[in-house]
Amino acid sequence: MALEIERKFLVSDPDILNRATRKIHIVQGYLSLLPEATVRVRIKDQSGYLTVKGLNSGATRHEWEYEIPLADARQMLSLSQGTIVDKVRHILTDNNGLTWEIDVFASPHPGLILAEVELPSADTPVELPEWIGREVTSDPQYFNSTMAASTKETTKTAKIF
Repeated sequence: MALEIERKFLVSDPDILNRATRKIHIVQGYLSLLPEATVRVRIKDQSGYLTVKGLNSGATRHEWEYEIPLADARQMLSLSQGTIVDKVRHILTDNNGLTWEIDVFASPHPGLILAEVELPSADTPVELPEWIGREVTSDPQYFNSTMAASTKETTKTAKIF
């Protein structure tokens, strides 16, 4: 059984995006928005993925992700509930060797910037970089699935490439 252990933060200094070593365009939708069984379909650049996530327990939850054919991912996105999430992920490694994924949202909350760091264990100490703001790990309003479900948009706004 796969475990995802990550902490999530607001970004206080968007200039950090200039230090990213890689960018990935992500479009994702949800086939199930139940907190105890979230099912997401995602396109990262030109690859498709299907992900099942369990209920959060702090920074930890069960997660299974499988690569799927891009054509299937595109078709599944048309079945998604709520609004399509469209964002650009910026990847960078900090001075302590931790990899940070910084998401800049185009939809459903344009301009929102969130940083996530995946950890080997829930008690791994993290020295927070100077560009990190408030921690929102346990705040459901910053879960991608919550953002997709809570928006009043009725159209799928992202370009499904």
